[in-house]
Amino acid sequence: MNLKLDWRFQTFDELTNEELYQILRLRSEVFVVEQRCTFLDADNKDQKCRHLSGYLDGKLMAFSRIVPPGISYEYPSIGRIVVSAQGRKSGFGAELLNVSIEKVEQLYGKSTIRIGAQLYLKKFYESFYFVQSGAIYLEDEIEHIEMTRPAL
Repeated sequence: MNLKLDWRFQTFDELTNEELYQILRLRSEVFVVEQRCTFLDADNKDQKCRHLSGYLDGKLMAFSRIVPPGISYEYPSIGRIVVSAQGRKSGFGAELLNVSIEKVEQLYGKSTIRIGAQLYLKKFYESFYFVQSGAIYLEDEIEHIEMTRPAL
């Protein structure tokens, strides 16, 4: 399947109520319900981030937030990377990460990018030149690793 998503890239203040609701719903569907993590998703970082939303026929299928340097890490970061269950196996994850990296470079130039990745996705992120840069740690009972992508 070679579908392409319609991308919106917005500051927090540019998001409509409906867009914000769809973003929070998708993040809750995957991180809270599907992955059974009890955590506070509204972590007061969203207001400082840019939001990348991928839509297919008006439905939010993929999302990430671009976190400025100094908020989560010393480097810019891509966080809350999520694809809806209906959008998996469609290449949306790869499209999301490619567009996310493009947006980081658009905002911050060719820069090191750091992420906190779920361990089971290590090979996926490695295919985008991220390398493990920290020990395995538990976050919400899921194994994670810090990964870094050098400026390329």
